Amino acid sequence: MLPQIKDNSASPAVLPVRDGISVAWIQKKKMQKSLLLTACLLLSCASAMASPAPEGIPADMPQDFHASDSSFDYIRRNVMIPMRDGKKLHTVIMIPKGAHGAPILLTRTPYNADEMVTHNISGHMRSALQGYDNMPDVIADGGYIRVIQDVRGKYGSEGSYVMNRPLRGPLNKSTVDHATDTWDTIEWLVHNVHESNGKVGIIGVSYDGFTSMMALFNPHPALRAVVPMNPMIDGWRGDDWFHNGAFRQQMLPYIYDQDATRSNTAKWWSSYHDDYNLYLDAVSAGALGKSHGMDQIGFFRQILAHPAYDSFWQDMAVDRQIAGYGLKVPTLLVHSLWDQEDIVGAIGTYYALHDRADSRDNLFLVMGPWNHGGEIRQASTMGAVRLGSDTGAYFRTRILEPFLAHYLKDDSSVPLPAHVTAFRSGRNEWESSDSLPSQACSPCTTLYLGAGHTLGLTKADSAAGTEEYVSDPSRPVPYLPRAIEPIAHTPVSAWPNWLASDQREASGRTDVATFTSPVLTAPLDIQGLPVVHLTASTTGTDGDFVVKLIDVYPDEVPEQPEMGGYQLMVSADILRGRYRRSIEHPEPIPANTPQLYSFALPVANHTFLPGHRVMIQVQSSWFPLYDRNPQTYVDNIFLAPPAAYRPAKISIDLANSWIDVHSTSSVANPFTSPRP
Repeated sequence: MLPQIKDNSASPAVLPVRDGISVAWIQKKKMQKSLLLTACLLLSCASAMASPAPEGIPADMPQDFHASDSSFDYIRRNVMIPMRDGKKLHTVIMIPKGAHGAPILLTRTPYNADEMVTHNISGHMRSALQGYDNMPDVIADGGYIRVIQDVRGKYGSEGSYVMNRPLRGPLNKSTVDHATDTWDTIEWLVHNVHESNGKVGIIGVSYDGFTSMMALFNPHPALRAVVPMNPMIDGWRGDDWFHNGAFRQQMLPYIYDQDATRSNTAKWWSSYHDDYNLYLDAVSAGALGKSHGMDQIGFFRQILAHPAYDSFWQDMAVDRQIAGYGLKVPTLLVHSLWDQEDIVGAIGTYYALHDRADSRDNLFLVMGPWNHGGEIRQASTMGAVRLGSDTGAYFRTRILEPFLAHYLKDDSSVPLPAHVTAFRSGRNEWESSDSLPSQACSPCTTLYLGAGHTLGLTKADSAAGTEEYVSDPSRPVPYLPRAIEPIAHTPVSAWPNWLASDQREASGRTDVATFTSPVLTAPLDIQGLPVVHLTASTTGTDGDFVVKLIDVYPDEVPEQPEMGGYQLMVSADILRGRYRRSIEHPEPIPANTPQLYSFALPVANHTFLPGHRVMIQVQSSWFPLYDRNPQTYVDNIFLAPPAAYRPAKISIDLANSWIDVHSTSSVANPFTSPRP
């Protein structure tokens, strides 16, 4: 409020007039103007002493607050690092106090760098880094400088965001990609973080594993170690978006949240408690996405436009790209045997690089009994399965720490891990070797489907006939017991461990064909990629085929009673029937005509113990994780109308259906006679 202005000047008896205006009136106005100027100056001074207060009261909040962090055991710096195209990327640098000649561990993320370094609000670096994509026992205890950067277009970084931005080339006509952004970031770090020794490693889980992989293309000379953990590599063949052509529709909320806004302020919404009903009532994934406004999102439009493995997906597949480039930096690929999100990426990359003689010396792989990212946490169980030890701690102390110390600290006091380190589930033992078995198993142990729901080592004859079931899109097979909740990464969520969930509910359904072996009298060791050879016919003109390799526990497990009869998936996947001959060029299935459906299941490293049995389950839906196949051929299932969804009878040709597994067992026939 301005001060009141009083006019105390005396009025003259005679009022002179200038140009028709009283001189006294002019003097009065000059005095009022002077008083107004004085008042404004006084208010400006008051404003300078406190924050702007248009309400007329000084604000509590300073314009620029400086935290009192002198007691912290680390120094935090927030910087905007310039890229070659002029955009700047928000980067958080955490330096242990007193650090000198320390290596840098970098992570590039779309998941909010600020949040990732404040999992706990603490003055201790070890506590602040507790949480996703940080391993305090490795990073803080190891004395590393921690750097986390928002990728372009997300949170504090400038530029535009593109989901899994491809390398410069046919799909990216710009001058930048994740490879150039990583190069420019490392160049800035080694010249501006004077506490470092000039050596940089890059590490990350999932999307951050993808950005770690991208650093391998034209790597900066200071990049000395790369650790892609559960990386997103090929979004069509088995990472995140599709599995062999079947769309992972429960990833729609992720795409919505991640791609709609810079800071994930737009949130997916649902009016259903059970996702099964949400996706069933929506009819198709395309219709559900459009009902949420997702046709505004570029990546969603790309998914709808590219349901087959065409050049769009091929040019985005990192394993295909790196196979032609080679490996110039020591790289430790980390794979989870029960990865519910990115189960093909690390293994596909391993095989792509192992085929190059010039890359093998730099190639390391670890496979553990984890879900997606489970290796960064305590990991003594996998769902209900006990593992006998903290396998996460083993990985970090026995494999990851020596690898990083060797290449970033020049520390050879602890030997490097073997080129392949793998956990053998069932036996619960760690193994090491020079390489994985070849993708085509040799020698193979063949598990044949047989009459009477049997499974054995002898091929069924033609008289065995068929095993039939009816697949009805109106009641698809749920992949988890209902009610099925949205995908979530919380301690109470079923999602992280669903691949290790009990499969008994599915085996009791009439639309799931189940084949079970006799009880094992000797261990059956398998490793590598199981390969499905399923011959079947359908009354429809399209269809999906889910095949699951399962370890059936004994009916009683005295030391853990709840595991009696447990059905543990060891490896499982889905194939969309239209891609049985070509993943690039779909075609209808001829009705009532046997067709071969051949595809590899995810890598396994498992022992079926004596007293256990081996089971194969075959079904034609895995819902609502994967979108329903209408079982009537349409050009694009994303746009399938309700009338296209029809039941179909599936007939499995038992004489021509089996699974090949690479086995190292010494016993030729580990089975007893069939159970009565």
